[in-house]
Amino acid sequence: MEDKTQLGKVELTVEKGVAKISFYHPAHNSLPGKLLAKLANTITEVSAMEAVKLIVLQSEGNRTFCAGASFDELISIKDLETGKAFFMGFANVINACRKSSKLIIGRVQGKAVGGGVGLASACDYCFATKYASVKLSELAIGIGPFVVGPAVERKVGLSAFSQMAINATQWYSAEWAREKGLFTEVFESAELMDEAILKLSFNLSNSSPEAMQELKGICWKGTENWDELLAERAAISGRLVLSDFTVNAINDFKAKA
Repeated sequence: MEDKTQLGKVELTVEKGVAKISFYHPAHNSLPGKLLAKLANTITEVSAMEAVKLIVLQSEGNRTFCAGASFDELISIKDLETGKAFFMGFANVINACRKSSKLIIGRVQGKAVGGGVGLASACDYCFATKYASVKLSELAIGIGPFVVGPAVERKVGLSAFSQMAINATQWYSAEWAREKGLFTEVFESAELMDEAILKLSFNLSNSSPEAMQELKGICWKGTENWDELLAERAAISGRLVLSDFTVNAINDFKAKA
């Protein structure tokens, strides 16, 4: 049987000062640990490239940006150490975005679930299409959006985050996400979104790198403790993923998929 946790890819292209980091997984762009590590490392590596002025974070495909954690990997976790290590993958990606010296533009072409909402929230400026509805589904499988929570709350506020986290089976529209501050602009099509990304990328690539770095530092003020905070949250998720409730919920979901 094919090991789906080993599938997927992260690709990097750099052109005219703009680095595009693209990820893909055949299961709706879900993220197993291997892809999370590659994504975090790529963001960190690109941040050290002097020739790069800004980063565009995107995924492949049409209607799904990211389905969040890989259920195939979640169901394989059998101990606390492995559980925490997996959820640290999301923590490391968020912290890589936070620590990057480059502004990060998010391109969200479709639905985002759980960790996918966390990725969008970790971007400094996020474009989306009208198909980019969002959902924090973790509570429905007995976990909770603990690791991505600080990033999501930073963008949409505690009230909207609580709404999403508690009503874990509810999809929230792209327009709702724009009103709450997760998305900056919502477009009718990916083509129109890409035109806007190209325009902003051009403008930023001709801006002062030093000024953009200083601006990013101001925008992320108050998150200096996230290395420790997200590690603590990863430990909570790593413990809960071992519960009978979560194991049964994931198996039920996979049976229906």
